[in-house]
Order: sequence, then structure tokens, then C-alpha cells
Amino acid sequence: MKCEAIAMLLVTCVATSNVYSEDDLAKRASWAQPSVAEVKAQVISWLESQDVDEALQKEVDTFWTDDRLPLSGVELLEHVALTIGRVDLEVRPLVELCRGTAPRHLTPPVEVLFDESREPFERNNLRLYFAQWLTQQAFYDEALELLDGLTHEDVVDPASLLFYQSVVHHRLLNKDDCLISLNLLLEDERGIPRRYRSVAKLMESDIKPLEEDSLDEVSRLMDDIQRRLNLGRAGTRVRDEEDDVIEKLDKMIEDLEKQRQQAQQASGSANGTLQPSKPADDSNAMGGKGPGNVDQKRLKNEVDWGNLPPKERQEALQQISKDLPAHFRDVIEEYFRKLARDDGN
Repeated sequence: MKCEAIAMLLVTCVATSNVYSEDDLAKRASWAQPSVAEVKAQVISWLESQDVDEALQKEVDTFWTDDRLPLSGVELLEHVALTIGRVDLEVRPLVELCRGTAPRHLTPPVEVLFDESREPFERNNLRLYFAQWLTQQAFYDEALELLDGLTHEDVVDPASLLFYQSVVHHRLLNKDDCLISLNLLLEDERGIPRRYRSVAKLMESDIKPLEEDSLDEVSRLMDDIQRRLNLGRAGTRVRDEEDDVIEKLDKMIEDLEKQRQQAQQASGSANGTLQPSKPADDSNAMGGKGPGNVDQKRLKNEVDWGNLPPKERQEALQQISKDLPAHFRDVIEEYFRKLARDDGN
């Protein structure tokens, strides 16, 4: 009997520890996806604040019957957006644009998303809904403006909020903000959609090694410049990014020149050329077997990159652009042309 009692006690302890282990795993995430019932309750509460006639109320009630309710957070957000579009005629064009049922040249009423006379439930979820569409169309700056300030408690689909915040920060090279959003998203790896999990891990491994003033960063900046130009935007932001790219390339070229000079000095030392570390005393005769010829080349403290001879300019260009995509070569060539113009002024 004693053995049986001990065995039962052990089984109970193991079962209890497994329950606690699962609970602890669930508590690791600082956010949670609201249930369908919770979202439906939010919709009902929002409807009570709207001027809805009986026919529309019946239509919405039918739309939210249990047998028609979606299961995932992504589908819940779509369901909420469609409901808001049915009730609020002013935002309906925005919802239709995101669904692809409105002309692409339509100017959506974005200002209503920041209209504080509207309920936060409506504003916040539509901000996320529209930001998704903007991100998919490569309008990252506009998407960031909508997503900025939203938290997982503000929307019915927190996983999508964290995912699209990560995507936007990743594309705009906001490394720290991107990693923060990714860490939050991946707190609930098992609960988020598989595609979110896969892309999030790829983004994390891609942006973690990114270093400031590296060729990788320059390449991404050039890619962002190209994206903006493709969208027909050649304003101050693009010019600032172009100047930033030129400045970073300038620094790279200077570093390459320093490395070349150091290599030449090291090579000279290896061939027996004297490289004294301090001036010799006047009373001492110096040794050495050099021919005594003086290099007549005129020395300068600065390298005139704007007027490099064609051959040297080509060599420098090849050295800098060898690890970059081919279509960025024009930007680097423009760097030399800009320096030449500046030198001529």
C-alpha cells in the first residue's frame, strides 16, 4: 500500500509540475491575443456609441453571429474593419481601398484616423488596418506614422501590430526599434501565425549584424533612395539620404587610402628601407644602403578626390563598389562628380 501511495504522489507531482510549466511558458509573453468573445464585446460596446438604425443594427448582428466569426487575429481585424466601414460612411473609402475594391488613385480620409471625436476602438484598429496596406505598398514612412504609439492593448490583433512595426523599422533601418518589436512579437512564438514567425526570425538575423557606416548600411540606404524615387519622391529626405551616402563613401575612401599608405610603409620596411621612429642626433652618422634619391613627388596633406586622374578614380570606384549591387554604381560615380563640382567652386 505504501508503494502505491508513493507512486500516486509522484504521478500527481509530475502532472502538477507539467501544468505549472505550461502556465509559466504562457506567462512569458507580455501580451495576449484577445478572444473572439472579447472582440465581439468590444464591437457591441462601440456600436452603442454610434447612431445606428434598426436595419443596420440587424445587419451587423448577423455579421457577428457565432457561426460567421473568424478564428485568427488577422481575420478578426478584417472583420472589425468591415464592420466599421459599414457603420461609419466617412471611413468606408479607406476600408475599400485596403480591400482592393476602390480606385488606387483615391485619396483616403487619413485625418479621421486621428480624429479624437471618434472612439479609440475605431481609430486604433483602422490605423493598424490601413498601416498594413501602406506597408505592403512600400509606404513605410506613412505606415510608421500610423503605427507609432499603438500598443498591443489598443488593437484586436496585437501580433499583426508587432509584426508590421518590425517590418517598417527594418525597412527604414531603425535597428533598435526593430529588435524591440521583434522581441515582443517572438515572446509568443507558438501563438502567432507561422508566416509572422518565419519572417520575424529572418528579419532578426538580417538586422542584428548591421553596423553603422558599413557597406551593408550604405547598400540599404541606396535601396531606400531608389524606393523613394520609384514612388516619385525626390524631396529633402531623398537629398539628405544621398548626401549621407556620399559622406559615408567619402569616409570609406579615406580609410582605404590610409590602409594603402600603411601597406606601402610596411612593404618599404620589409625591403630594408629605413623608417626611423625619431629624429637622429646631430652628432651621430646614420647608416643605410639606400641610393639617396629624393622623391620629387609633391606631397599634400589632403587627397584631392574630386580631381583624381581617370585611372585612379576608376580603381577607387571598383574598390568601393565591388560588394554592392550593380545599379548602385551610378550613385558612387555621382559621388566623384559631386566632389569635382565642389572643388571647382
